[in-house]
Amino acid sequence: MRYFVNFIYNGTSFHGSQTQPNGITVQQVMEETFSTILRQPIALTLAGRTDAGVHALSMVAHWDMNEPLSIELTSLVTRLNSLLPDTIAIRAIYPVSDDAHARFTAVSRTYEYRVVEYKSPFDLNQSTYVAPGLDYTLMNEAATHLLGRHDFAAFCKVHTDVKTTFCNVTQAEWTVLGDGHAVFTITADRFLRNMVRAVVGTLFEVGRHKITIQQWDAIIASLNRCQAGQSAPPQGLFLTQITYPDTILL
Repeated sequence: MRYFVNFIYNGTSFHGSQTQPNGITVQQVMEETFSTILRQPIALTLAGRTDAGVHALSMVAHWDMNEPLSIELTSLVTRLNSLLPDTIAIRAIYPVSDDAHARFTAVSRTYEYRVVEYKSPFDLNQSTYVAPGLDYTLMNEAATHLLGRHDFAAFCKVHTDVKTTFCNVTQAEWTVLGDGHAVFTITADRFLRNMVRAVVGTLFEVGRHKITIQQWDAIIASLNRCQAGQSAPPQGLFLTQITYPDTILL
């Protein structure tokens, strides 16, 4: 029996989402908690990875059981949340078809990158400070050039084991929220490692008038990570939505 779990987390204190040997991760804490409550080893498969300091308002993982759960699902959510740290919260658990996969069955993913133009204790580790004066109109013009299916190797972390660097981007836009806040929203069928932070960091250079639209296009066409700008800091990045076909639900 396969189950999906939808959960959220504040990534500030974690060394990323996926298990690694050199630090505490979201997956490690989740698996330990699930194993304690269900009294058997539980291995979770996450829909994707987020870097250290990156947050999720919607992350999905799946795991398998030899038999259907004997505990009512809402009760399981309550028990897990009582044991998990305050930085992780389970939203829902539900059964899915055996061929449903948290990573490979996903239809789209959406990220938000949040910035603030003044020092704010209330945005600490939840937004990235940027100096006032970014040209969001020009940044939005550049962002439209991301739309469609393109090779995004210029925004991909080097030496990764992905089979393709093509992604289909269906949304990419900056929204000025007022009071010094703005957010970049990007949706695609898949994302490469470090892609969103590399895109945002390079768009900052566009907004500062250090890169022209023509140079932006040349960076994309170069397929060379060294041509793009520095990656934006992690704390402003949120995974906000992952969508799946309705057919996976039981």
